[in-house]
Amino acid sequence: MTTETPLPGQEELRKLAEELIKEQNTMTLSTAVRDEAWAAPVYYANLGFIFYFFSDPGSRHVQEALSSRQAAAAIFHQSSTWKEIRGIQMSGTLHSLSAGLESLRALRAYLKKFPFTQDFFSSADRLDLEGFAKRFRVRLYRFQPRLFYYMDNRIRFSFREKITL
Repeated sequence: MTTETPLPGQEELRKLAEELIKEQNTMTLSTAVRDEAWAAPVYYANLGFIFYFFSDPGSRHVQEALSSRQAAAAIFHQSSTWKEIRGIQMSGTLHSLSAGLESLRALRAYLKKFPFTQDFFSSADRLDLEGFAKRFRVRLYRFQPRLFYYMDNRIRFSFREKITL
């Protein structure tokens, strides 16, 4: 007779998800408009379960997510076997951010996660939202998940569980 290992509870799943989010750098943002889907990888920083990234305001993924008021995103561990697959699947909304406390915190998190970004700026440049916009022609966006799933084949093949945010 075999006994199964108990499945992790919400608290443990949140910790596993937070660990994966911290370990990874890119998130695939997906949109769909008029029966045509699109996906784009973006570098992200996070504050808890809220995700921030810079992107061109004219890019397809930004335009579609803002106009449809919905997007999906995935973060996953690069694995070489199906037994190692683990990831996060989310759906939610995208918002453009202006200067303010939230964008300042997000920018700090982004610079901490991607310190090489500072190499693109001279000491005379402003390292703020305006500086990023001027240097890269981008804006800061927030992806706010409404639905959040953690999947992990290390726990069990096809293990997938909703995490309450």
